[in-house]
Amino acid sequence: MKCIINRRAQFSASHRYWLPELTEAENQAKFGTGSNFPGHGHNYVLYVSLEGEVDRYGMVQNLSEVKRAIAKEVTSELDNAYLNQVWEDFQQALPTTENITKAIWQRLIPHLPLVKIQLFEHPQLWAEYQGNNMEASLTISTHFSAAHRLALDELSYADNLEIYGKCARPHGHGHNYHLEVSVVGEIDPRTGMIVDLVALQNLVDELVIEPFDHTFLNKDIPHFASIVPTAENIALHICQLLQDPLKELGVELDKVKLIESPNNSCEIYCRQSSTQVSETAAAEPVLATR
Repeated sequence: MKCIINRRAQFSASHRYWLPELTEAENQAKFGTGSNFPGHGHNYVLYVSLEGEVDRYGMVQNLSEVKRAIAKEVTSELDNAYLNQVWEDFQQALPTTENITKAIWQRLIPHLPLVKIQLFEHPQLWAEYQGNNMEASLTISTHFSAAHRLALDELSYADNLEIYGKCARPHGHGHNYHLEVSVVGEIDPRTGMIVDLVALQNLVDELVIEPFDHTFLNKDIPHFASIVPTAENIALHICQLLQDPLKELGVELDKVKLIESPNNSCEIYCRQSSTQVSETAAAEPVLATR
């Protein structure tokens, strides 16, 4: 039986988004403050996921050997470094989060049975790479505060209480929702990006955060006039709002995760699967239970 184990590591490094073939004005227009000289830094957190059979010692891989491989191939070279000058990968394409993730995979795959590399640039931004050529995913995390009531109009108050419990009380209640939006795309061979990050953040803000924040969802969001705003339905609606606009940015919406409280969350897997739908049919998002 296969088992996946995860090893955490970290390093601190700086980088700059700057292409020498562009003018200063063009770099600023393309990369914003990321193009400022001499660059900026992050405390990166790395997760290395390995897959294999559990051996007679009770291990998939000796973690001491995993630690040494990560230190030798990655952290010893990247820690306290200026990434643009460290690896040839970052001279061909900029050291974006997604390109760093891919480069780390390429250095570790000869030594470890990798299934995924996940790299956090900071808690609200991270990338994943699973060895799919130039394809990577990027996730942004954000939040909004809203109130809702869980009840079906056609049911009695007693019946709604039976189904939804305290959430059916007539004046509703509120949450500080945490939202994660994951997109998938091809890493640009020169910029190292799968999407313009500012454009991605602006799109999520415009279509979700601004309309939803500090609202009573049942009353203020037309969609929920007839749909019960459970975490599942909210996440599904966010998926529907973002899918087509994200395609215009050149990426595909992969997943929406909505954390309603520390105890409740849900995930919608939004990517269209060619094995499940035709080219002309709309993708039906898949819901993961809490």
